[in-house]
Amino acid sequence: MMRVPYVDFPAQFASERKLLLAVIDHSLAGGAWILGEEVESFESNLARHCSTRFAIGVANGTDALVLSLKALGIGPGDEVLTVPNSFVATAASIALVGARPVFVDVRHDQLMDPSLLERLVTRRTKAIIPVHLTGKICDMAPILAFAKERGLPVVEDAAQALGAKYRGRPAGSFGRLAAFSFHPLKNLNAAGDAGAIVTDDPALAEKLSLLRNHGLQSRDKALFWGHNSRLDAVQAAILNFRLGNLSKIVARRREIARLYRQALAGVVECPEDGRGSFDTYHLFVIQTDRRDELQSFLKKRGISTAIHYPLPIHLQPAAANLGYRPGDLPEAERQAGRILSLPVHQHLKPSQVEHVAQSILRFYRGKG
Repeated sequence: MMRVPYVDFPAQFASERKLLLAVIDHSLAGGAWILGEEVESFESNLARHCSTRFAIGVANGTDALVLSLKALGIGPGDEVLTVPNSFVATAASIALVGARPVFVDVRHDQLMDPSLLERLVTRRTKAIIPVHLTGKICDMAPILAFAKERGLPVVEDAAQALGAKYRGRPAGSFGRLAAFSFHPLKNLNAAGDAGAIVTDDPALAEKLSLLRNHGLQSRDKALFWGHNSRLDAVQAAILNFRLGNLSKIVARRREIARLYRQALAGVVECPEDGRGSFDTYHLFVIQTDRRDELQSFLKKRGISTAIHYPLPIHLQPAAANLGYRPGDLPEAERQAGRILSLPVHQHLKPSQVEHVAQSILRFYRGKG
């Protein structure tokens, strides 16, 4: 039976082994293992990629959000608008600075519904975090217009969207700040955890550079209490190397997405590619009322899938103190029972893509 892994790290390493090991060797030989020239080089290239002036490397994507909120002065008593269908880290970052996450329901495309912002904003609202889920950028025009009208900073949660575009502009170029994750599952991935923040604001960039390094202005002078969230030089070297291949990775994922859409049209709901957007397909998420049956069927045929995410954040035990109940965010809750992420990584062989598509068709034709 043909096996189709949801991710394939061994294949990625095998495809770049010789060059990657040379990059790591060069980094280690340099002697600066935390921050240093490797990190500065990656930050410069990432900022250029995102069309921003500055990039600040940090330890992971969660820290990227936490430090962004801290740099903006958000804390106890404040509220931040975000979505309930993201990874829990989005809401956790708000809670970790002492603020309260307020959830905005999503549209059918899994992205923040801008039409709901007006009814949820209060005098305590201090920021908006739209989440560019699955590699698709939110409908930023109305979000930015609302934020400007209300004087609210926008922090993009762009963890899943590096390389994506909206109306010709790249992810990370819309908000006052934008947070990225380079977790191993991301399109641009480190060999472990890593993250970054991008911004055009020099004052915020300087503050973030201090925040990530204990608030230290120099080795022995801390201007304020900061974090230990420095990007390792080896991870920066790996990311710099892989950033050069990102366009090829995205092109392959987009081709796989096209093949899925073509094969599954009219059978399951597939993500649309359009609306002036350029999607990177960190995830390829279908929607179906028979999600659990289909997932079980595919597993029996050697196909690994995933669910992003089965329980909305507002219904998580950690969010119990926020006072949400089932039914409060109906679209996010409806989708949580219908979404299924298919394998879409760049190392899939044509025969594996065909096996996934044909297996889904077989399921719906009752030939299982």
